[in-house]
Order: sequence, then C-alpha cells, then structure tokens
Amino acid sequence: ESGACNSQVLSAPDCCGFFIQESQEDPKKDVAAILFPSVDQLDDIERIDKMVGPDRTLILMNKQFQRPADFGFMSKSKSQSVVFDKFKWGFAFQELACRGEDVKLTFEHPNWYSCAVCDEDIDLGSQQIKLLEPQLERPSYEALEKKINEVLPEPLWMRKMGEAQDKGFKFQR
Repeated sequence: ESGACNSQVLSAPDCCGFFIQESQEDPKKDVAAILFPSVDQLDDIERIDKMVGPDRTLILMNKQFQRPADFGFMSKSKSQSVVFDKFKWGFAFQELACRGEDVKLTFEHPNWYSCAVCDEDIDLGSQQIKLLEPQLERPSYEALEKKINEVLPEPLWMRKMGEAQDKGFKFQR
C-alpha cells in the first residue's frame, strides 16, 4: 500500500507541477516528479533535486526543452549541470516535420527509433516508413532528412500533384 501523494503548482501559466508519492515502507522509495518543466523552472528543478536528495527518484516528465541552448546564454552552463548532466532519457515520443514529412521519434531505453508517417494516399491508408536503425543518440535533423531523401525522393507536394493528376482533385472523387 502506498503512502500519501502530495502536489504543488510550480507555475500555473506553464502548467508545471511537482508531485511526491510517498512510500509507507521507506522514504528512499518515495518517487518525485516535475510535470511540464520549462526553462523558467530551472531554479525550481535545482531546489527540488536538492530537497529530494540522491537516494530518492526524481523524474522530469514532458520537459519543454531539448538542449542547454534552450535556456539562453546566461543559464546555458547552469542548465547543463542542473539538468543535462543529471537526468537521462527513460521514454520519449517526439513529433516533428522534416522536409515536409511527418516524422515520429520514440525513445525506449536505451535506443531511439524513427519513422516517417505517410497518410496522404487515401487508397493506401496510413503508412509508416522506418527511417533509421535503432540508435543510442537522438538522430539529427540532417540524418533524418538524408534518409527521407533516399526513401521518399519526391517531396510531399510533388506526390500530391501526381495524385491529383492521376485521380483528380479530392472534391471531384
């Protein structure tokens, strides 16, 4: 049986909160989480990490930053030591556009997986095209773009033009 779960709003405008699930057995089994931390919560992350201590788990969930540069010039080095040197990826799902294609990145420890989702052809339905082999580092935009150029040489707009030419406009079908 678990102990109490406490929460605190860190930033209402950022929808950022702090949660602690206490263990009835041992305080070292407590789990703390900061939900939706953004660059504005760097001091809060540092304060909470010190409060939680090295023997208990602290999770950053749905962090709203990717790299130290996101924190700006003045806080870049502080963010490196407070966040990036201490916390590691556990799970991630990221969506981005690369060369106009809908790309999905998933991280399940210890690998990143990538695919492009093509759903523009009504007859074929949604297709997932594997882009890169699972890898330890997050794939760069350039690596994704290079692979997309190999597997989908025609850009989306060109494929759409071909579809309209072959099948007619959607409103005419």
